[in-house]
Amino acid sequence: MPPIDVAPAAGPDPDSDPDQIFRLQEQVRQLKEAVVSHAVVDQAIGVVIALGGVAPDEGWIVLKEVSQHTNIKLRNVAETVLIWGRTGVMPPEILSALEDRLGRPVCGGPALSGPPSGSPRVSGRNSR
Repeated sequence: MPPIDVAPAAGPDPDSDPDQIFRLQEQVRQLKEAVVSHAVVDQAIGVVIALGGVAPDEGWIVLKEVSQHTNIKLRNVAETVLIWGRTGVMPPEILSALEDRLGRPVCGGPALSGPPSGSPRVSGRNSR
């Protein structure tokens, strides 16, 4: 008796299905974006911890509440906080919400220019 050939059921190969490939590519893109977003938020939490003198869990809550209060996506608030740390520039609505949440001013003056007061300057680095 010849051996029985066991072949998979007839139908499209899932490895070459264009819809499946597209879904997987989209999932990979979203995962990559999530990893980058998570890193940005974590860095911004560090800035909030440093300037607000709050615990890490509180830093997360501050960012989340500023995002909700201003109706700006959390990642965008986090990016703004990081930019402020480098340039000293922050949009007034985010600055106001951040100061309200921390209960104190966070910038050196009304011009919102220059790095936060007390920020270390690194010799040889152009901060602007």
